[in-house]
Amino acid sequence: MASITVVLLVLLPLLLSSLVAAAHSDGGFGFQATLTHVDAGKGYTDAQLLSRAVRRSRSRVAALQSLAATPADAITTARILVLASWGEYLMSMAIGTPPREYSAILDTGSDLIWTQCVPCMLCVDQPMPFFDPAKSPTYKKLPCSSPMCDALYYPSCYKNTCVYQYFYGDSASSAGVLSNETFTFGTNGTRVSVPKIAFGCGNLNAGSLYNGSGMVGFGRGPLSLVSQLGVPRFSYCLTSFMSTVPSRLYFGAYATLNTTNTSDSGPVQSTPFIVNPALPTMYYLNMTGISVGGDLLPVDPSVFTINDADGTGGVIIDSGATITYLAQPAYDMLHQAFVEKVGLTLVNVTSPDDLDTCFKWPPPPKKIITMPELVLHFEGADLELPLENYMLIDGSTGNLCLAMAPSDDGSIIGSFQHSNFHVLYDNENSLLSFVPAPCNLV
Repeated sequence: MASITVVLLVLLPLLLSSLVAAAHSDGGFGFQATLTHVDAGKGYTDAQLLSRAVRRSRSRVAALQSLAATPADAITTARILVLASWGEYLMSMAIGTPPREYSAILDTGSDLIWTQCVPCMLCVDQPMPFFDPAKSPTYKKLPCSSPMCDALYYPSCYKNTCVYQYFYGDSASSAGVLSNETFTFGTNGTRVSVPKIAFGCGNLNAGSLYNGSGMVGFGRGPLSLVSQLGVPRFSYCLTSFMSTVPSRLYFGAYATLNTTNTSDSGPVQSTPFIVNPALPTMYYLNMTGISVGGDLLPVDPSVFTINDADGTGGVIIDSGATITYLAQPAYDMLHQAFVEKVGLTLVNVTSPDDLDTCFKWPPPPKKIITMPELVLHFEGADLELPLENYMLIDGSTGNLCLAMAPSDDGSIIGSFQHSNFHVLYDNENSLLSFVPAPCNLV
């Protein structure tokens, strides 16, 4: 990390010295976009997909917990926030004039939009050419006085040009110029171009973008795409991370659950967002309990609440983590309930990349196994999980595993648990709504 930091401090001023340009929305603005899983098309086996997803999820959970624990340190916050931005789904879009296609990791847990730019003095591999601002007449660097510059966690200023520096823990980073540019979103008949979107034009980057070319934040802060477009609604319908079928994103006028609310899908349910002052960009929910096989687990409600003193704890819904992580006391009760109700031999798991509530599979001949139903309870809503959203076969061992894991602090509802649900984020009314849906067909 030290060598990367030295490169940033030495090269960034030289680089900057060599770099010396509409209507956002109304009630009808919107678009649809395609989301592709970061491991799609890579030829991984199911076992490899699971191991990679668990590894990314563990890193992300650790980063988000550290972020809540250190809100007063701007440099540390910036480093952790981008580490937390490791995500699972890539969003297709285009940048500049004329539009140049690229994909970025969608992240509901952060705000900044950024991509790698020419001249790139230190860059990581990506599938598309780096964005060249010199070839786009609509590109413009933002001054240090820009409100968007003030919104950065750790802004810097060089010759009145706003500079951002984000760090991925010890091994990766991105730094460059905060700029304005025209972005183009959507597919087919919903394609729209929006000018003056603030984004990071990264000239010094290291690490991995998981087959993408940058990141796009969908959090609740001023730098996120959601805030900049001024459209408070978006929704997605995620296919499983093991599926080859792309997922869908809906923005603005297209973000509605009406088309998926059928007699077969059940009623739309809604639960309010709550605000964590220490992490206002995150989507926190008021989780009230967990039921296994119809029995409500005796989890103390404080296990799911935000600690007012330091912002730790609480429950986040997150597209960037695959599996769900539950605060240790809740997970322990969940683990014990499954051991008691499943009736299969519990397997001793030693690898940190493996799930740890796993049962020997297949069952003995003629033994009938009934999996207990699993329901996550929230204020005003019950997320009744289909069996395929919480149990899976570990391809490397053949064991049957619960797709959840323990967390030292706080809980995160991962994308695997809400795949094949159409999920609507309504920031105007501060509500999360959801309904079961066949996301491979929506």
